[in-house]
Amino acid sequence: MAPEEDDTLPAMPPVSAASAAAPPEPDPDASARARALLVPVADRRAAAPAPGVAPVLPGVPSAARPRVQAPGGEPADDAGPPCPWCEVGNRPDRHFCRRCGMSLAERPGVPEARRPWWRRMRDFGDGPAPWAGDRPRLRRGIGRIVTWVAYGLALALVIYAAFHVSTAWNAGRDHFAKRAQISPDAAVASRSFGGHPPKSLFDKINNSWWGPGVSQAAEGEWVEARFMEPTRLLDILITSGISTKPSDLSEAALPHRMDAVITTADGKKTTRHIKLDQVSGPQQRKFRAQNVVSVRFVIRSAFNVGPDKQVSIAEIEFFTRATTSGT
Repeated sequence: MAPEEDDTLPAMPPVSAASAAAPPEPDPDASARARALLVPVADRRAAAPAPGVAPVLPGVPSAARPRVQAPGGEPADDAGPPCPWCEVGNRPDRHFCRRCGMSLAERPGVPEARRPWWRRMRDFGDGPAPWAGDRPRLRRGIGRIVTWVAYGLALALVIYAAFHVSTAWNAGRDHFAKRAQISPDAAVASRSFGGHPPKSLFDKINNSWWGPGVSQAAEGEWVEARFMEPTRLLDILITSGISTKPSDLSEAALPHRMDAVITTADGKKTTRHIKLDQVSGPQQRKFRAQNVVSVRFVIRSAFNVGPDKQVSIAEIEFFTRATTSGT
């Protein structure tokens, strides 16, 4: 009988602790075989160029960051007068500050140009509003009184113009209206020289004359022209002497000062003072009067007086508005 086989494993040789802790050494032949199996591949990351702009999400561009730039100016700006608000220099030709944008009209040292009066009238009640926290200046004293007096005078002038607008209108029409000669309907005098009645003054003939028949200055003597209907008179022409010839000036005394007493339709009398020159020919004088019914010329003084000379007047002509002027 065969002996039974022993199924126990053979005994392993004892392993020391030092040998168990040390790792097995790699086989140099195995490493070489592994490197031989690798296929060399080029490194694409090294070949790709670095991007110049950082990548962003598609459709969402990155906004550029704003750059803050401080206000700058030329050296001439800094040397100019300072702004009364922010004390920054500005050129003299500027109207608004280059930094704060405020008006430079109140800049010290720059006089404000005075505007015409017709432009200042539109600024009534439109003064600058005070700033927040500023109290408006109270107007007291003589300045306020003068202002109210000026307003009162202006109001009185407007009221006066409203009540006399018709007078102003007639004065304008009289100035530009055409003149037409008008003769009085009757003439009387205080006294007359023989053959020279008062109607000779208004016959439109300058070689006939009127004289009071007394020598020297004949002060107080008068001649009067009368109108049947009230008349508007504009001008008069008075011809002194016995004619219009210069050689006849020494033949008679010439009126120097006369009073024209005007009587209107309502019975009111007005006196005008007329002063004449020692010349030959007609002398024109303005004679604005309306609703006139009579004019009396009273002699007050004369030229070239003498015991053998009397005051003589060759012609007196009255002028009114022409019918072509629309009257």
